[in-house]
Amino acid sequence: MRCVVAIGKLQLDAPFFQAGLAGYSDAAMRLIARRHGAPYCVTEAMLDQFLIRGGKGLAAATLADADHPIAGQLMGSHPEQIAAGARILVALGYDVIDVNLACPVKKIRKKCRGGHLLSLPDEAIAVLDAVRQAVGDDRPCTVKLRRGTDDSAAAAAAFERVFEAVIDLGYAAAVVHGRSVVQKYLGPSRWGFLRDLVDRYGDVPGFTIGGSGDIWSAPDIYRMIQETGVALVSVARGCIGNPWIFAQARQLLEHPGSPTTGPSVAEQQAVLLDHFQASVRLHGEDRASRMMRKFGIKFSQHHPNAEEVAKAFIAIRSLEDWLEVLARHYEGSCRRTPLRDTDGKDVVPAPDRDLISAADTTS
Repeated sequence: MRCVVAIGKLQLDAPFFQAGLAGYSDAAMRLIARRHGAPYCVTEAMLDQFLIRGGKGLAAATLADADHPIAGQLMGSHPEQIAAGARILVALGYDVIDVNLACPVKKIRKKCRGGHLLSLPDEAIAVLDAVRQAVGDDRPCTVKLRRGTDDSAAAAAAFERVFEAVIDLGYAAAVVHGRSVVQKYLGPSRWGFLRDLVDRYGDVPGFTIGGSGDIWSAPDIYRMIQETGVALVSVARGCIGNPWIFAQARQLLEHPGSPTTGPSVAEQQAVLLDHFQASVRLHGEDRASRMMRKFGIKFSQHHPNAEEVAKAFIAIRSLEDWLEVLARHYEGSCRRTPLRDTDGKDVVPAPDRDLISAADTTS
């Protein structure tokens, strides 16, 4: 199995990556994924308008030195605005600029963004062209698509037009989700569609085809590669609360067919605290406590008492609640070290609370 995958000039040492996930894939989650073997990460979709206006949207797009290689994913429907957003991401140091033509969320339909733009192939191609021209040859451009807006012949024809334009415009890679836009996340991802796509376009020089959909475990990654022929696999919902999927995938890369084991309770505790500390540094204590609740619910799936632990995470409202859940349900000793916010100030006095200190996430 091929171990090195090219996205333009960028070389990845494994055929998988962490996808952009709305509401989840912030810098804290990406850092944890990288520590567990993800060779590459994508941000959640950023609206071009938010970047252009500056303020919180621009601040949220700022990168830490350790957060590379990374793709900044853009979403928009006006060529001039998305081109401006692309130039901002280039200036911020993103390694790859990715265009989102996949998001199926209903609220963006009226704006005709994300996957809904596939219903207007001329407009979608204009957006792709604008980004490509704005970025130039300095770094690769990629695109995330769904297989079409629906199952109609018109949608299939529109997808084909857009996909061929992606190649003609010089995009380095395309990652295709095997579900349609109207399908959202219901029903199976059509891996057969990915197989047909690779059969038709897989030999285009300098162009990488990736796949997405129904990747829940490390074996799924390699099953998708074997069954569809894609060179790269996007790991999306399957890695929420499960960064071990990347380490397990690397294990299978080195030892095909070897059994993969889940994390021990102590390993779960260490990663939960590591992730929480990274989130506090990024967002501050109050927001991190709220955000990490949904991660904890996902992490609980690995616990022997998954249902009980999930309920405990659902009830979290503060840092004290968070630490109480870990003390009650997760084994392992804690060192008395301070938790620090984004400015390096202590938010948990060391003598007062027990907490495993994560490695310095600002490096």
